[in-house]
Amino acid sequence: MLPVAIKPKSQHHNGHAKPARAGRQPVAASPKVKKQWVYLFSEGAARMRDLLGGKGANLAEMTRLGLPVPPGFVVTTEACNTYLGAGEKFPPGMWEQELEALKKIEKLTGKKFGDPKNPLLVSCRSGAKFSMPGMMDTVLNLGLNDDVAEGLTRLTGDARFVYDAYRRLVQMFGAVVLGVADEPFERVLADYRRLRGVTSDAELSADDLKSITVEFKYIVSEKAGREFPTYPLEQLRLATEAVFKSWNGKRAFDYRNAAGIAHDLGTAVNIQTMVFGNRGAGSGTGVVTTRNVSTGVKEIEGDYLTNAQGEDVVAGTRTTK
Repeated sequence: MLPVAIKPKSQHHNGHAKPARAGRQPVAASPKVKKQWVYLFSEGAARMRDLLGGKGANLAEMTRLGLPVPPGFVVTTEACNTYLGAGEKFPPGMWEQELEALKKIEKLTGKKFGDPKNPLLVSCRSGAKFSMPGMMDTVLNLGLNDDVAEGLTRLTGDARFVYDAYRRLVQMFGAVVLGVADEPFERVLADYRRLRGVTSDAELSADDLKSITVEFKYIVSEKAGREFPTYPLEQLRLATEAVFKSWNGKRAFDYRNAAGIAHDLGTAVNIQTMVFGNRGAGSGTGVVTTRNVSTGVKEIEGDYLTNAQGEDVVAGTRTTK
């Protein structure tokens, strides 16, 4: 008995059989490609300046070259433009990608964001395609709250360092993210310096800085109409938004007009593991170049401070070396 060939049938939605057309094969639906809004430093390169901004692209390139760059990731300029164009709403999937990248940074550092036992602290910085120094926003020491501060004090044995970082976070977050003026914070610092008979914040004690942190949180509550956020992921989310929004801030807008920079480029957001310049006289922060910026001569040139964080250099509150 000869085998009988069975002609395949396709079904209409109404259930009636329809002969298959010769030469036509069913096409599988291609999976929707997920838009990448976030890149680890290790995933980028210098050529991606449009997407990662100048700072992010250079951090990625240095990572690629094997230089000792603290781990981090970049939220793209596209994400910024999409956020601003959508009425200040994160693009779909962007925040989830940021959380995934944060987990990878935790794995790389062996630390955990918001964990008092071994906390990861990060910085949040802007980074447009073209340098716009001081025009947009930065928040340092994200991830600190009362529990993390106590845990970090136990871990380091250095309460002065911890509460110096904590008071800086509350002030920066208050000013950059919540729109609180700097003057009330600076008055508190000036009062403590006068009370202790010192000229620099670096000379204030751990107890002083702990009290200052409490006063700073009260200033935020009073001036911003909300409490300083103690949930680290809320700090990160709000800081990311603040950097996006700073692209359209008056300072940045006026600077772009003066410098001839296009207004539609957007800024990237750089989230990076903190390295601390305020751990004592053996630590520091600064801006250094490998050439003389005036003459081009190949020599080390720059400004730095010991026992300080980067904002001290650019804010002019202390005389640099």
